[in-house]
Amino acid sequence: MHPALIHTAHRPWPMPRNRWTWRQTWCDLLFAHWPIDADRLRPLVPEALTVQEYEGTSWIGVVPFRMEGVMRRPLPDLPWISAFPELNVRLYVDYEGKPGVWFLSLDATNPLAVWAARRFFHLPYYQAEMALTWNGGTVEYMSSRKDSPAVYEGTYTPTSEVYQATPGTLEHWLTERYCLYAQANDGLLSRTEVHHAPWPLQRAEATIDENTMLAPHGLTVEGPPPLLHFARRIEVVVWSPERIG
Repeated sequence: MHPALIHTAHRPWPMPRNRWTWRQTWCDLLFAHWPIDADRLRPLVPEALTVQEYEGTSWIGVVPFRMEGVMRRPLPDLPWISAFPELNVRLYVDYEGKPGVWFLSLDATNPLAVWAARRFFHLPYYQAEMALTWNGGTVEYMSSRKDSPAVYEGTYTPTSEVYQATPGTLEHWLTERYCLYAQANDGLLSRTEVHHAPWPLQRAEATIDENTMLAPHGLTVEGPPPLLHFARRIEVVVWSPERIG
């Protein structure tokens, strides 16, 4: 059994009946979240999806982290292919009672991963020059998208013991999501199911020196992110996308 499947009782709907097809591990991850008016996000999300709000506001997340063990089942990890930094900009949406994630962008260093994610998952991946390093207890992170002014640079540090978010809280609403939505070039929507154990969260501090990741979408946020969470490592399995709508 894959380690991601040891804990399943927390999942908000039943596991898919078919076999998962991809595995990956998310490491050294920061959730940086800002509140944002849902009306500003509505033009960026397909009409069939609901832009969700928590107590009257939506949220946008910038998520730097590192991938490991990325590979299609049952193949082994491959050097220079299965591990790379990644940076996501994400929104929170719902379709027919299944809350999930809508990605405005995903940046990665690996050109093969960018190609495969665009080809098979219809996700807006971009190739970037990126670096993630630990300096003592602090992560130093840099990303600069090729042929675009989308840049992120900063540091982040976990500041608490590991804990799990309480159902009903904002941090649970933001992090405990078990599918993502995407739109193909023909306009058709898909849902991709994922599964992992409950997030092993830690509270965090961050210094963001530069963040232009929202500019390509015509969005801005004010000040530092009011919500910061860190996760050291989580094992994930991913199913193939299924058409919806």
